[in-house]
Amino acid sequence: MNPTKQLLSTLLFALTLTSCSSATPGTVNGPGGKAEPITITINPAKTFQTIEHFGASDAWSCQFVGNWPDVKRNGIADLLFSSDTLGNGKPKGIGLSLWRFNIGAGTAEQGDASGIKDEWRRAESFLNNDGTYNWNKQAGQIWFLKAAKERGVSEFLAFPNSPPVQYTVNKKGYANGGKPNLTAEHFDKFGDFMANVVSGVREKTGITFNHISPVNEPQWDWSDGGQEGTPFFNNEIAGIAKSLSASLIKNKLPTKIDIAEAGQIDYLYSEFNKQGRGNQIHAFFDKTSPDYIGNLPNLTQTISGHSYFTTSPYSKAASKRQEIAKALQTTPGLKYWMSEYCILGDNEGEINGSGRDLGIGAGIYIAKVIHNDLVNASASAWHWWIAISPYNYKDGLIYIDKNKTDGSYQSSKMLWALGNYSRFVRPGAVRTEVSASSASEGLLISSYKNTDNLLVTVIINDQQTAADIALDLPGYKLSNMKIYKTSATSDLESSPVSAGSPVTVEAKSIVTIVGRLAQ
Repeated sequence: MNPTKQLLSTLLFALTLTSCSSATPGTVNGPGGKAEPITITINPAKTFQTIEHFGASDAWSCQFVGNWPDVKRNGIADLLFSSDTLGNGKPKGIGLSLWRFNIGAGTAEQGDASGIKDEWRRAESFLNNDGTYNWNKQAGQIWFLKAAKERGVSEFLAFPNSPPVQYTVNKKGYANGGKPNLTAEHFDKFGDFMANVVSGVREKTGITFNHISPVNEPQWDWSDGGQEGTPFFNNEIAGIAKSLSASLIKNKLPTKIDIAEAGQIDYLYSEFNKQGRGNQIHAFFDKTSPDYIGNLPNLTQTISGHSYFTTSPYSKAASKRQEIAKALQTTPGLKYWMSEYCILGDNEGEINGSGRDLGIGAGIYIAKVIHNDLVNASASAWHWWIAISPYNYKDGLIYIDKNKTDGSYQSSKMLWALGNYSRFVRPGAVRTEVSASSASEGLLISSYKNTDNLLVTVIINDQQTAADIALDLPGYKLSNMKIYKTSATSDLESSPVSAGSPVTVEAKSIVTIVGRLAQ
């Protein structure tokens, strides 16, 4: 990009961040009154990143829940994957468009000897000790994989947290002393294993993984036995990617490689606090880097990172995400995927990850994180961590009893908040320019144009007062408008909107406005 174009692009980008990420409903007109309507101006002709998918992972509960009674597991699958609409107009599910499949390292077979105390955090492996494969393993996860496809999910991603225990240094699924648990002499074996899993699962299910992500959060030590995992340095990640690339090509597999699931977004654009494990945009996609792998024929031009520990306060979180957007500009065409998030830590006192929370507060917090990642980091994908949780933690879209054979389940507001995006912003949608009148401070607003010309506008109101919204689309018109509301009492509740009428966004709610766009 020449300097003039780059300056113009930067100015337009900054303008967009200002116009569509701020928004306190205006002063109310007396007790019980509402603010004057807030004008939201949308310019569908001005677009930014293309949205590829919204997803979640099957770790770790699906290994058990996939074997629950049919009515239970199908009910859960409907909530996650369905794009159907119920008779009352309410979506049946949140229509995830990508499903992440955890390739186990074999700690489940090791049992207590694995060193992972929580049985639910162990994982089976397709690989046998004699080098053969058993494609009947991971059966519960395979059920959910097929259930996702049956409900219209078209993108699938496979990811190991650890290489198979047969290949690791300590023969366990987690590391010792923060040291990488795989030596370079086993990179090719690890690459062949992952390619074999892609082939074996395709043979078993008819599903070919579109993506494979060979390492996960390589900055962390993974040495406490809490789950499968291992750290890696950037040069080791590059070596693994090269081995995997060769194995996929050798097996004539179309699966693409995604790098590198940074444990915190700071590692994408800076060394932060892990020498040799940060600056990953530069490390993998700058041709001058010794760890450059951007020329691998089956590597996606995408960098992936996790939003953990960087989401509060909002203004600081936005600044970090703008750093990602700026770093992406150094490699034309490079995209960013936010590939894992749930609420962890204390988040500057705003919300604590401990304690199960089915309420709207957690839902709105998640919606704000999604908005921040899409608008300020220009993320083209957004993935939740564990779709199904048995834990007393804010990590689940759906919560279950910790029972391996049967149990109850319930949805969280975090599920439906994600659904305000995932159900309506479909693969191939482009984010459009949005601006709002001065009275809009306190709202978060973003808008997206789907490939079928449905315009989707998501408004988050974290205030204590309602706001009336009027859409303005100069040169365009919207028809067949509907709103879908998630609040303390609603889960994507649907209602029609009369043309030209203001839309009320309740206090503490997320509203998605959908309409057919025409000129």
